[in-house]
Amino acid sequence: MTVLVTRPGEQGKALCHQLKLRGLKALHHPLITIQAGEQLSSLPLQLKHADIVIAVSQHAVQYANKAIDSYQHHWPQSITYLAVGQKTAHYLGKATQQNVNYPLVSDSEHLLSMPQLGSIAGQRILILRGNGGRELIFDTLIQRQAHVEYCEVYKRENLAFRSELTVPLWQDSHVDQVVITSSGQLNFFIQQIAPQFQSWLQQLTLFVPSERIANEARRFGFHSVVNTGSASNQDLLATLWPNR
Repeated sequence: MTVLVTRPGEQGKALCHQLKLRGLKALHHPLITIQAGEQLSSLPLQLKHADIVIAVSQHAVQYANKAIDSYQHHWPQSITYLAVGQKTAHYLGKATQQNVNYPLVSDSEHLLSMPQLGSIAGQRILILRGNGGRELIFDTLIQRQAHVEYCEVYKRENLAFRSELTVPLWQDSHVDQVVITSSGQLNFFIQQIAPQFQSWLQQLTLFVPSERIANEARRFGFHSVVNTGSASNQDLLATLWPNR
């Protein structure tokens, strides 16, 4: 058994390291790179006018906090901070020195069910995200008559690969499980796999962080899909290495 970890950067490397410490084989093949976003310069002004700030990922917090430091600004103290997941909330709380609320299940649907996002007509909400994604949050908050803005604090760039070269290597390494942590990465991964390998692909066990992404994977033909309930390495590890 070998786990293919596709999440990028240090988080992906750390998950592979933790799996190997537990005696599991793991390969790191990031599907994207992450860089600073092009809207960071507007962040201080957007924060100044926000009533609620929502961070969608740890990367959003990381790049936003770097920008605020570089501009010699501070996180506002009088607004509500929310995060999609527990880890993101931890890092946002550390950056802002404020209490950060988050849903028990780390996805858009459960975030939107939080009481802080109930009666929000007229409120100004800032969503910290990458280039694209989390449209459900934006659209739902607009329907609730809030004034909503994005700040794309980081950007993702896909890393194309030739499946004719990589898949045989994965097969030789007995890859039978894959970790994919976003809908965009799932779609890109499937697009990169040549037709002759689609049957092999659909036989893999796929680990994803939400039921929405799990349903997408099933529609693509995956037979074995596990919803880990979160994209945090801690929850991914607990699911990949249970009861040990």
